[in-house]
Amino acid sequence: MRQRRQRRDAILAAVAAGDSDVDGLAARFGVSASTIRRDLQDLSTRGAVARTYGGAMLAAPAPESSLSAREAENRAAKEAIAATALSEVEEGETLILDGGSTVAALGRLLRGRRHRVITNNLALIPVLADAPGIDLVVLGGALRPISMGTTGPLAEMTLRRMTADRLFTSADGVVAGRGLCEATLDQISLKTLMTEQAAAVYVLADASKLGRAGQPFWAPLRPGWVLVTDAPERSCERFLASGLRLRRASDGASQD
Repeated sequence: MRQRRQRRDAILAAVAAGDSDVDGLAARFGVSASTIRRDLQDLSTRGAVARTYGGAMLAAPAPESSLSAREAENRAAKEAIAATALSEVEEGETLILDGGSTVAALGRLLRGRRHRVITNNLALIPVLADAPGIDLVVLGGALRPISMGTTGPLAEMTLRRMTADRLFTSADGVVAGRGLCEATLDQISLKTLMTEQAAAVYVLADASKLGRAGQPFWAPLRPGWVLVTDAPERSCERFLASGLRLRRASDGASQD
C-alpha cells in the first residue's frame, strides 16, 4: 500500500514535469502500463490530473473559495487543530500567523495571552488589535480579497527584517513528497520566506487538505516541520516517512 502511494506521488511529480505518456511512465517506474493507468485514474479521481489519450496532464486549478466560505467548512476540525497548535506555544513567544481559516482560528485563541504576532491575515486585525497582551505587526502589501491576506514585495520586505519563534501556516493542499500548494506564486513566495524566518514551522491542515493538489504553485515540505491535523494516522504515514512530526488534533498525540 505504501509503495503504491509513493509511486503515485512520484507519478504526479513526473506529470508536472511533462512526462505524461503511459508507456514512458511504465518504463520509468518499472511497472505495467495497466498499473500506470490505474494510478492515473486514482490521481484523476483525486482531482490531481486530467486523463488524456495515452496519458495525463495536470488538472486545471480548482476554483478558490472565499475566506468566509472556508471558515464555515469543517469548523469543528479547524477549531480542534487550532487548540492543539496552541498547546505548542509558550507565553511571550513571537509568532508568524499566515493566512487561512485554520490559522485564523488559532489567532482567535491568543486573546488573553502575551505575544508578538506577525501576520498577513487581515481577518485577525479586529480580533487582536485591541488585545492587551498582543503586539500586532501587520504585513502590508497587495491584498487578495478572496483570502483577505496580503502578499507581494512590500510584505516580504517587512518580513525579512523580523524573525519568530514559530510559524503557523496552512495551504490549499498538502501533498507528501511535493509540499504545500496555493493559487498564486506570490502566496508561495511569502509562505516560503515565512518558513525561513521562523525557528519552528507548523502546518495546520484538516483531513480534506491532505493529498489535495488542486493549485499550481508549490512550496516544499521540510523534515522537522510539524503537521497538525485531524486526519487518521494511516493517512499521515507518508508525511512521517518524509521526516515531518505529527500532532493529531483528535488525541493530542505527538509522533516523530
